[in-house]
Amino acid sequence: MKTKLLFTALLSVAILTASRAQTPVTVKKNATTRHGPEKGSLIIIGGGGATPEIWKRFVQLAGGKEKAKIVVITAAGGDSAAFDTKSVDLVKRETGIANVTLLHTNDLKEANSEKFVAPIRAATGVYIVGGRQWRIADSYLNTLTHQAFQELLDRGGVISGTSAGASIQGSFLWRGDTKGAHILVGDHTQGLGFLKNSVIDQHLFRRNRQFDLVEFVKNAPELIGIGLDEATSIVVQHDTLEVVGRSYASIYDYNTIIGSGAKHVQGSREISTASNGPFFFLHEGQKYDLKERKVIEAPRKQSEQEVISGNKGK
Repeated sequence: MKTKLLFTALLSVAILTASRAQTPVTVKKNATTRHGPEKGSLIIIGGGGATPEIWKRFVQLAGGKEKAKIVVITAAGGDSAAFDTKSVDLVKRETGIANVTLLHTNDLKEANSEKFVAPIRAATGVYIVGGRQWRIADSYLNTLTHQAFQELLDRGGVISGTSAGASIQGSFLWRGDTKGAHILVGDHTQGLGFLKNSVIDQHLFRRNRQFDLVEFVKNAPELIGIGLDEATSIVVQHDTLEVVGRSYASIYDYNTIIGSGAKHVQGSREISTASNGPFFFLHEGQKYDLKERKVIEAPRKQSEQEVISGNKGK
């Protein structure tokens, strides 16, 4: 009991600290969205590589391969990533986009310079590579570069990231401790906040992490928790989330966790978009309303018999 109380207290302090932190990404009183960007798009990838469908969506949202201008952010990879072009080569190879620039720093003074942010001001898309998410926070949080990322979204651009580049897009930074990713709430708790009021985990099934967000979201009901398996992404526009990729995304909502959400079995009928447990899964093509916190049901397809019957009635 004492251990649980201590964990709850630590969570409360961390959440309160993060909510009070200064950031250029804030929820305005007259905001049209609660979680997603008011303009632009996010592609948040669970690590382990991206599928062709994910890259295709990135190209589309960046303006097409002929017009797209992409900046690759490599801070999560550490100092050696400043000279490693493999991430730039990957983006070029997978997308066919020629205009791809590597941008790296761990110097806050440089991140606050107009010269450094110039490529972002001209970009239509940003891709944030994996590694350790605290390095991204240390390099860019609350800087001119951070502001330039938000301005890219405001003019309709796309920000994508994988693994650490996924978690950093949330408002609360999960697994942000400098001592290791096994520490869930650590010494870095503020993300870049492109997906507001959120906490994001990755490598979900591969690393058996599917239960890790439950207790946290239970103690932070204002946050939406999102877990992503490898080679799987969510594409977020406004407050609509769509799953694109090979596996599943999991949703952690306070109401589901405490058992007041929609039940998986209603009467004698199974409901695939509800849960009797603390979270539920969405597969490729499924959509979720982040603001209303409910699955967006796909339009029902008419059966062949219904189509024939309808034609007879005309």
